[in-house]
Amino acid sequence: MLKTNAFAIDEASQIMGVLLIQSHYNYYNEGNSPMGLQVQAQEVLPVRELQLTEGHFREATGLITTTHLDQIGFLRFRDAVEDFLDRGGRWIFNGHLMRPLVEGLRNYVPLPSQRRVDLDQIRLNSHPIFLGIDQKKLEENRGVAGFYGRGHNPMPEGAVAINGIGPDKVAVDWVWARPRGGEIFSHSGNEFWGCGDDPDLKASLLDRAVRWAGGKLN
Repeated sequence: MLKTNAFAIDEASQIMGVLLIQSHYNYYNEGNSPMGLQVQAQEVLPVRELQLTEGHFREATGLITTTHLDQIGFLRFRDAVEDFLDRGGRWIFNGHLMRPLVEGLRNYVPLPSQRRVDLDQIRLNSHPIFLGIDQKKLEENRGVAGFYGRGHNPMPEGAVAINGIGPDKVAVDWVWARPRGGEIFSHSGNEFWGCGDDPDLKASLLDRAVRWAGGKLN
């Protein structure tokens, strides 16, 4: 089992990888899991949320947060996250936005109706993470729809919708190139690389997500 505290750094250390905020006990620790393999390759550096310092954000080359993020606690790093983005960093946010983590973001809006047809997905614009991937393969887990998303984080001005959901095609995924610098990729559901039933597809999505966050996929 991987020990995430092996990757904890102090203020003087340098992270040369994508910072994964580990907000759930034992989350993605399995050494043979797709995320575990990313950690072993030192492409992803997990840090427990309670062990975070501003130094982690100063040295990170990318940032990934999960649906388990303690958004109230994370507000104490708002300035550090803004600085990270201003330097050109990329942040993949998974989950429901419920706090003003960055200027310009707004709170999650659930779908008013959640029938099966309301959970249909469609690609709206291309993005390197999803290039060549059939979005329909991510709609269901073991025949059950809704894990991918049941609402949306409203897009800031200038953001581009990637994947839509339901008859109104609201943006369950979007990317925002901030005017001040950096990019935020928002996914308003469970981690998108955990959706669908194809393990190879999941691993590919995670690999692409990590490379995009780290500036290696454009």
